[in-house]
Amino acid sequence: MKLSFVFFLSLGLLIFSGCKPGEDAEDVAKPRVIVSSDIGGTDPDDFQSMIHYLMYADKFQTEGLISSPFGPGRKEHILEMIDLYEKDFPKLKAHGDFPAPDSLRLVVKQGGSEKAPPEGWSEPTEGSEWIIEKARNDASSPLWILVWGGIEDVAQALHDAPDIADKIRVYWIGGPNKKWSRNAYHYIAQNFPDLWMIENNATYRGWFLDENAAPGYGNTEYFNNVIQGKGAMGTDFVKYYDGSIKMGDTPSVAYLMNGDPDDPAGESWGGSFEQLPYSALRVFDRHTSPADTIPTYSMIVWNLQTDPGNLPDGDQEIWMEIDGQRINGFYKGDGVFTVRFVPKRIGNWMYTVNCSAEELDGLTGEFTSANPWPGKPHENNIPLNNWWSDRTDPDLYIGEYQGAQTVARWRTEYLSDWAERLEWLDE
Repeated sequence: MKLSFVFFLSLGLLIFSGCKPGEDAEDVAKPRVIVSSDIGGTDPDDFQSMIHYLMYADKFQTEGLISSPFGPGRKEHILEMIDLYEKDFPKLKAHGDFPAPDSLRLVVKQGGSEKAPPEGWSEPTEGSEWIIEKARNDASSPLWILVWGGIEDVAQALHDAPDIADKIRVYWIGGPNKKWSRNAYHYIAQNFPDLWMIENNATYRGWFLDENAAPGYGNTEYFNNVIQGKGAMGTDFVKYYDGSIKMGDTPSVAYLMNGDPDDPAGESWGGSFEQLPYSALRVFDRHTSPADTIPTYSMIVWNLQTDPGNLPDGDQEIWMEIDGQRINGFYKGDGVFTVRFVPKRIGNWMYTVNCSAEELDGLTGEFTSANPWPGKPHENNIPLNNWWSDRTDPDLYIGEYQGAQTVARWRTEYLSDWAERLEWLDE
């Protein structure tokens, strides 16, 4: 890195500590953290986020690294990242209380590898059992679960051990992940409305929407000028999006790095949120049309009735093709087929039904999704008591993404901070 660029980055760094008034940094206990990641799945940005997390591992008491992918990823992918961390460990350790690589390997666990069934829970996994064990530890501080993919392991843990609900805090990068975790999410919302949770459906996008980035802080520029070739982890970074930073899950980590994590409405690198009074739900016993408008990121449910006497023998199935993807539903019995879906963006959505019931097979429908989430009160909505989500203030949008400005406004500060750490790997 050229010295002029280092100097430029240093000028951009603001002191925005996580200490409350009257506290010294040394007096603030490290947050107890479990990361649940779909690393190795369909989106390689988790590799980027894991590199970033490991470079800040001195800031956390890492109690678990769980692989809970929807794709081919397994815990071996986390172990591969720790292997890279081990190569950079001597240089990192010279600057802080970084955990030994072997201590991290001991807390790597395999979570669920399948989407939850309609009930929202299934069988315990190594990951869900680890969450329970760590949540039940006699600790004065809460256990933070940072969910970077599916929320199935959290749902399973809550189902198997409801007593942990008041011992954990969940920061979930929802959005597209909510579409695939819809059954697990539905179960948690219905059964644990008092759970302390940040449901980040759109705010996280402020991490990588760089249209208004300061010079040197664009996604590709930052890689070229700062990350490229820095240690084993910086060298590996180019494998994901050609090095252009995305790291869409990293706001969950940044949230614990400054500001007051006890106050989701406050300012933080990981976003600022407003209380979520309900989870938006819309239920239809018919096919929908463009006139049916639901909030983006809300759950839409179709309960489609058929004559049970006309069903073929054997197992019944239903699925919809929506946005080029297969969305599986299920047979409830008595001739009723159900499909759940969560739209991840505004606009018009079309679907085609594929079903073992001949009278439903091949039928089509549409609906419209619109900002803001969670929309207006509705009889179907699920009341919540201690959840937080994306701010609805119009001036905090970036494009269609509500709340994204609450992360993007700190871009210079958090990337400057990371740049200093990347320099350690060049020493």
